[in-house]
Amino acid sequence: MSWPDLLQVAGLSLAITIAVGGVAFAALWALRRSSLIVQVCVLIFAAVLAVILSMVGASWLMFLSDHDLTVAVNVAVISGTVSLALVACLGIVVVRNARSLSRAARSIGDGERVDAVGPQSSAEFRALAAELVATSAKLAASREREHRIEESRRELVAWIAHDLRTPLAGIMSMAEALEDDLATDPQRYHRQMREQVSRLSAMVDDLFELSKIDSGTLRLSLQDVSLYDVISDTVADLRPVSHGRDIRIEEGLGRNAVVHADPRELSRAISNLLLNAIQHTPAGSPITVAASVVDGRASITVIDNGGGIDEQDLHRVFEPGWRGASARTPEAHPEALGESLRSSGAGLGLAIVRGIAVAHQGEVTVRNVPGGCRFDLILPSTARGREESFA
Repeated sequence: MSWPDLLQVAGLSLAITIAVGGVAFAALWALRRSSLIVQVCVLIFAAVLAVILSMVGASWLMFLSDHDLTVAVNVAVISGTVSLALVACLGIVVVRNARSLSRAARSIGDGERVDAVGPQSSAEFRALAAELVATSAKLAASREREHRIEESRRELVAWIAHDLRTPLAGIMSMAEALEDDLATDPQRYHRQMREQVSRLSAMVDDLFELSKIDSGTLRLSLQDVSLYDVISDTVADLRPVSHGRDIRIEEGLGRNAVVHADPRELSRAISNLLLNAIQHTPAGSPITVAASVVDGRASITVIDNGGGIDEQDLHRVFEPGWRGASARTPEAHPEALGESLRSSGAGLGLAIVRGIAVAHQGEVTVRNVPGGCRFDLILPSTARGREESFA
């Protein structure tokens, strides 16, 4: 076949293929909501039709005899029909897999957990099924986490409402007694009212601090802070009001250890850890404070003698509003802690410690030790690459 004839046949075939392709595209657009099998069959039919029409067009150009054209068309029709049947059979498998994936996605959307989707016919479908299973697991974990947070919030609201009601009721009754001249010792009533107001003020301060942490509006004034100065100053502030609780700073606490932190928030975190230890440690028992800097991470450790925490409750220690179980020694009498440094009693102190640690790109951990608990507040240190131990 000469080049001009070949170009003529090629041009005719191209024109026929474009025309058939346009019709197939329109058909696919009209059937865009139909099954995948139907769409694939349309594609195969369009391809076979383009071949047959191209052969007919070639015969019109007298390049094929009538006999040869009949044979070629019959072969194309038969092979096209077989191809359509094969595609339909294979399409059933593909559609079944697609429907199983759709059911899995629907189940995930309905809140159910999907652990398996079933065998798939292709690597792409298997990868998609694996992603659906992984997504289902992540969503289940997220829902469980949200459920725990919601439960914690409900408990927090209930506890806060109770804790607010108690001092308010006391203040109201004492104010009425003073107003009606029924108070036998007005000075004692005034002192008790002032203590209740201090407790309410501490509770409001804790709630405000926790709201800033939860909303991400806590602003830190980061600077290089002497770990020795912060710990020693905080212990010095709390030691006079510890009333029989021996707060010990481990020997060797170096004065050169420096952390990059907000001194006010760091002091508050250490103070909350110490207040927690004071409230749960019997009078006369030691509370140990230690610190170390290892591989650029500063660790501040507080060890109490409060009897420990139930192992199943350790993961809840830093939840807002959570309070210790019976394994902990009962809280000290409120009057033993003074007014300005006393915890609000709302169970927010350790949640605030965790928020402050996270805000500093650190963490706080807890574990039981013989006789009590060990809390470790871990923060980045400016002395990276240098190892220095103080405990």
